[in-house]
Amino acid sequence: MSSSAGAATPLSANLPTDKPTRYRWVVMATIFAAYVVCMADRANIGAVLPFIKEEFHIDNFTIGAISSFFFLGYAVSQIPAGLIMGKKGTRAVVSFAILAFSAVTLLMGFTTGAVMLLALRLLLGLTEGPAPVGMTSTVNAWFPPREKGTATGLYIASTQFAPIIVPAIVIGLAQAHGWRWVFIWFSIPGFIMAAVWWLVVRNRPEQSKHVNAAEVAHIYDTSEDPTKKKVTFRPIPWLDRAIRLKDVDTLDTNGKVLRSWNIWGDTLAYFFMNNVNYGLLTWVPLYLVQARGMNLSGVAFIAAAPAVGGLIGAMLGGVVSDRLFHGRRKPTMLITAFFAAVMIVIVINAPDNIPAIVASLIATGFFLNIGWPMFTAYPMGLTNNKTYPFAISVINSGGNLGGFFAPIIVGILLDQSGGNYSIAFSYFAVVLVIALLIIFSLVEAKPKATEHAVAAEAAAK
Repeated sequence: MSSSAGAATPLSANLPTDKPTRYRWVVMATIFAAYVVCMADRANIGAVLPFIKEEFHIDNFTIGAISSFFFLGYAVSQIPAGLIMGKKGTRAVVSFAILAFSAVTLLMGFTTGAVMLLALRLLLGLTEGPAPVGMTSTVNAWFPPREKGTATGLYIASTQFAPIIVPAIVIGLAQAHGWRWVFIWFSIPGFIMAAVWWLVVRNRPEQSKHVNAAEVAHIYDTSEDPTKKKVTFRPIPWLDRAIRLKDVDTLDTNGKVLRSWNIWGDTLAYFFMNNVNYGLLTWVPLYLVQARGMNLSGVAFIAAAPAVGGLIGAMLGGVVSDRLFHGRRKPTMLITAFFAAVMIVIVINAPDNIPAIVASLIATGFFLNIGWPMFTAYPMGLTNNKTYPFAISVINSGGNLGGFFAPIIVGILLDQSGGNYSIAFSYFAVVLVIALLIIFSLVEAKPKATEHAVAAEAAAK
């Protein structure tokens, strides 16, 4: 197969009869590993904040700002990255992004004050921002419609796997060698993954020598192998009415993307969801120490509880969306917003014992993430391969501003309430209810044939 960026395998002629390769799952494993590294470099700050607060003598507002400034840079870099990837592809941009944010992580190990740390967190966000746009665009390009939800669920699961392992590693390193060594050691896997991504991933499946014609046909949904029956869309009348299922025109230009309420509604809902996700990621370790009276050794494991539930929820959510709801994305998004709000209330009122706290945090992570992948998969049904990078960059950019505001808002609420976490965490429940209402307003796009399948069918006639 051609290795040029513009080349495409003719899909309507010489239909493949050999067994499809499964290289797309190698690409998926690379995406998973690369985003674990991204999340580790992003999430390590939460576990070192107690050490930083003690050394620099800073208040809760400043702590929140240190976490938040990452998301400001992260949001700013998304849309330019999406525009570039829509024209040039993802391979080189993602490789460079991983290399760059790993270098910034290394520099954080030489921090001498809070201001320097704030600046480096901003730079970390700027350099990491292109990575998720490229990774979700790679999922969109490498998987057929009936597997996109599952693949996106695996991608999102990587965001939860890192917080499971990070707190214990970070606290162990910080206690043994000092918190600065956390960043030095955490930079090393990124340098490795930048090279791995460049070697493994291509912009399009047909550009990889490891992908045969049968797998390309499977990915583009053009296979006529009778043993590989296509999954047809199954109507569920009561559900389709509830989620406003409709045939929608493809957003085939960036201008149409910017004029779509469905894109902006998804962005707003994602903004509020990120308020909760990254607000908890930042504040749960300190919540366990300050509000629940735990020591740092205990916090290292209990702080990972939301991520344990989140890992299960994200992996299950993609499968549920693809198989139970037959490609519908809104149902699990609604489940996430509603039940996560309920669980936040339960966390606030959980009895003051470790099993109850752990159980409530696990359940919160589960419900927060069972629909999380669908905020990324939802625009796949509205766009095509050329406009999806821009659409997801808009969603990620606006959505991740929630990660910028939430830690600061919670810090302010804590400072103003004398450290009352019940008041601070109630903010999460409120924004989840707002997200639920916004999700209801979105249209569920009825699945349609891929552009490659349409071209193949037309050519066959």
